[in-house]
Amino acid sequence: MGRPDYLSPRRGPLNPPSHRRIGLLLSLTVLIVLPAPAAARTDSSPRLTALLARALSVPHVNHARSAALAVDLQTGQVVFTRNRSLSLAPASTEKLAISYALLAIFGPAYRIQTHVLGEGELEGSTWQGDLVLKGYGDPALATPALRRLAAQVRAFGIRRVTGAVVGDESFFDARRTAAGWKPSFYIDESPPLSALTVDRASYRGTVSTRPALAAAALFRAALIDAGIKVVGRAEVGQATSDSRLAAVASPPLLHLLKRVNRDSDNFTAEILLKHLGGVQDGLGTTTAGAAAVTRTLAAAGIPLAGVRVVDGSGLSLFDRLTASTLVGILDAAWNDALLRGSFLASLAVGGQSGTLAHRLRQPPARGQVFAKTGTTSLSSALAGYVSGRYAFAVVQNGPPLPTWWCRQAQDRFVTVLAAQ
Repeated sequence: MGRPDYLSPRRGPLNPPSHRRIGLLLSLTVLIVLPAPAAARTDSSPRLTALLARALSVPHVNHARSAALAVDLQTGQVVFTRNRSLSLAPASTEKLAISYALLAIFGPAYRIQTHVLGEGELEGSTWQGDLVLKGYGDPALATPALRRLAAQVRAFGIRRVTGAVVGDESFFDARRTAAGWKPSFYIDESPPLSALTVDRASYRGTVSTRPALAAAALFRAALIDAGIKVVGRAEVGQATSDSRLAAVASPPLLHLLKRVNRDSDNFTAEILLKHLGGVQDGLGTTTAGAAAVTRTLAAAGIPLAGVRVVDGSGLSLFDRLTASTLVGILDAAWNDALLRGSFLASLAVGGQSGTLAHRLRQPPARGQVFAKTGTTSLSSALAGYVSGRYAFAVVQNGPPLPTWWCRQAQDRFVTVLAAQ
């Protein structure tokens, strides 16, 4: 049976390549690095169950509002379960759902382009008209890329521009946050969401609430630095021409997902979600991206009862996942030869990298836990892999939510699994 249509990326104005074969090579690379488990020895005995239950037994945590699930990846056998179908706020483990969908649809080598479009015509070395910097949601777009674009414009033969430099962010809607965000999350947890953002909307030492205008101003300065005189000002508008004069591409998707999962970057997660909606459904909205994620999870047979995907980062108070869903995502990624290596490579490693660099620093867990953390005022979570043998998820909700005790329980849980 062929893949459903929505699992094949559209060829829109970005014309994105999807090099899934690279994912297989990455899979093989990670498998070489990841210590191989011993011969299958599934232990679902009362002893292991008791050890895992004891690990989760910490004070001040509402166990009726907590869930845990661990599955043997070799046999599929459940080795521990508690409230596995309970619908809970996932915090940043929500990013696992987004990451799975992005990798399944685009592949790890996918890149997001940014274009310079010409509105007018070239007369000698003078561009009579405007230059439009059009973004499609590259969360990593930065000043050096603008310099490369300016150099391409100069190489095109342009030495003078009579019109304005226009920032076009129309590939996304105009909403700067996602539904269910606390007001404090805007700026503090994520810069403004826009299809055209340079340096994460940082402009003259502060975060601009008009990222497309800031991007246009930065590009105008880059053009001038490249020896191109620009008569007009920086503006915000929408391109009416598809005459491309220059283009740059983002780092590969896998690189971006390392920001999302290893470093728990909310902004990158949200921008990628809106980009997904724009490419899949022609709507650069959080809602369209979330719908594409839900469809992808459903197509993979991942349990969706009690699930509500509202944003990409897990900041939304409306997000809901279950332990079964999280482990289902992990299991589906593990059993896809084209995704396994990329998915693993995007995660933090216990005692070594990302949000787990200062956790799980002692054997047997050190270097054996590949996972996504999650922390908000209402949720603490950890979900991932242990020793290439187990997939697991622990999600704890409050209030109250004693973060230190929650992390103690999570770390003890995976340490028990790593010791098996």
